[in-house]
Amino acid sequence: MFSHTDLAALQAQSLKMQQHIRRQTFSPELVKTLRRFSSWEVSELIFQVNQSTFRGRLAADPSLPGGEVEEEGRQRWFSLDEINELRRRMKINRKSLMPPRPANKRALRAAVANFKGGAGKSTVALHFAHAAALDGYRVLLVDFDPQATLSHSMGLTDVTEDFTVWGIIARDLVRETDKMNAAPRGAESGAALPVRRLPASIRDMGLSDLRATDFIKTTAWSTIDIVPSCANAAFVEFASAQYRHLNPDWSFFAAVSRFLDQIQSDAYDLVIFDCPPAIGYQSMNAVFAADMLYIPSGPGYWEYDSTTSFIGQLAEALEDLAAFPAGNLTLPKQFCDIRFLLTRYEPGNDLHRAMYDAFSKVFGDRLAEHPIELTRAVEQSGRFLSSVYEIDYRDMTRETWRRARTTFDKAYAEFRGNVLAAWDKLEDEA
Repeated sequence: MFSHTDLAALQAQSLKMQQHIRRQTFSPELVKTLRRFSSWEVSELIFQVNQSTFRGRLAADPSLPGGEVEEEGRQRWFSLDEINELRRRMKINRKSLMPPRPANKRALRAAVANFKGGAGKSTVALHFAHAAALDGYRVLLVDFDPQATLSHSMGLTDVTEDFTVWGIIARDLVRETDKMNAAPRGAESGAALPVRRLPASIRDMGLSDLRATDFIKTTAWSTIDIVPSCANAAFVEFASAQYRHLNPDWSFFAAVSRFLDQIQSDAYDLVIFDCPPAIGYQSMNAVFAADMLYIPSGPGYWEYDSTTSFIGQLAEALEDLAAFPAGNLTLPKQFCDIRFLLTRYEPGNDLHRAMYDAFSKVFGDRLAEHPIELTRAVEQSGRFLSSVYEIDYRDMTRETWRRARTTFDKAYAEFRGNVLAAWDKLEDEA
């Protein structure tokens, strides 16, 4: 027979293995660091200019960052900060290397969601964030998944639940309840609103006094921040149900949206959500806050079947919310764009090609043209909690690395095009 004590003992054993994996994956101090990028990567893959042109610009202006030359090496290697300084100061054919960003718009929010486990949500969110950072964008990641794969991949391991999405939701409950209690009369009937009383156990947590920025953590990527998750945040589903009972008029699904509205509008360019494999309080917060919905799916029939169920249940949940008393919130929820993305795709596999055709017939131009192909380097990136962009191409054959990078580069380029189109649909900031 087994009880909770056995589960706790198994977790203790697993935590020891986690430390071993981190020692193998991260630096000796168990802190994830970001590698440097070669002049070949910077010129041809990041800036997409000829290497000789890039080297000529560096030689012509000694004030530009010159990178570092490794011992017994000839090639220069640049940090992300140096790459961004080069991007700000260099022009090629009189064109800026800065990425396009609409003026007077807040950050575009994209949710990567599907309740099928193993669909590649965390992998897609991680790689799109890293690709966007190398493209010159400032990114905020929000990890809604208690499995915390995205948080661990970004190097965050010691996270307390107070500083996860659960803390944001609890903080929002207190603040919104106080606003309701301060309102003397109902907007329509003129009748006095009932006083909502929250127990001391919630108020005494002190979350309502935290600033929005207190939930945001830095990462090894200087232009990527994250609202992390942790295993203990799994009880958010139970806690949120209790919170709704304490205040039935609280628009629980908009807590994260209100949180993001409190962040300086020009602090980030992109906000990317990694959603849990379920439709619940966290995932509904994610989709309600999102401007764009990206739905990854594997190329099998059962994954297609699960994706079909997901969008059906999500539609029903969003329809139910449309009847919720939501004050100044705009309901029903509308997205600027919805896209489906095939992952773990093998172009030589007849079944995968058939499923791509099936997805295409059903979803039409909502299906991303460039699926994420399954390669050895992609598998290795997941095993070592790193993206293809973080892996040094010298650790494998350059062709293997280049093939993996190419599949994500194509998927990201398409994602960026969709982001820019969706961005134009957002209202201008006041």
